[in-house]
Amino acid sequence: MSRALIVDLGVGNLGNLVRALERVGPATGSTAEITTDPARVAAATCLLLPGVGAFAPPREALRGPLEVALRTALDRGAFLLGICVGFQLLFEAGEEFETIDGLGLLPGRVTRLPGSVPVPHIGWNRLHGLADHPLVSGLDAGPGWGEAVYFVHSFAPEGVPVEHRLALCTHGRTFPAVAGRGRVMGTQFHPERSGEAGLRLLSNYLEMAHGTAAGH
Repeated sequence: MSRALIVDLGVGNLGNLVRALERVGPATGSTAEITTDPARVAAATCLLLPGVGAFAPPREALRGPLEVALRTALDRGAFLLGICVGFQLLFEAGEEFETIDGLGLLPGRVTRLPGSVPVPHIGWNRLHGLADHPLVSGLDAGPGWGEAVYFVHSFAPEGVPVEHRLALCTHGRTFPAVAGRGRVMGTQFHPERSGEAGLRLLSNYLEMAHGTAAGH
């Protein structure tokens, strides 16, 4: 079976993500493993980059050998899915407490949600504006709307070009809840905590990474 490799940045409980991947893994021919080993990351073809909390700690954990390994894997044709703060790290910069550079794999910056709404944004919210893209295939829930998914965040990307926005959500402002460019993708919400909708997205990602999905 193919391997989905979770990059452990030392922030968050990865058990839920492993269990979610194990649920969809048999149908996609995948197993899930956690690693901090740069050599394994560099050799991987299917990577997940989760994170919770503030932007800076996982960003600093990624600097050095792990970041080099991640970029090496991408150069060799790997797929990457960022989740929550792991998604935010994919962008050019984050503005939590101070401006910190991101990986620059997706265009845009991560900024605070408006104070006119409860922040953090915690709980279920509906997706909308779904693109025709295999990562979000099957997440439609009626004309113009997608399924509800689970969020926990105070910051979100902005300035993301339309062509890279795969699904939107609105909480104070409209932001990309799913974004992607080529083999680099991510979700602001937690698919491992989003019920059947989240499992469907993870299954879609594994199918893409392992070459069984049509299209992109």
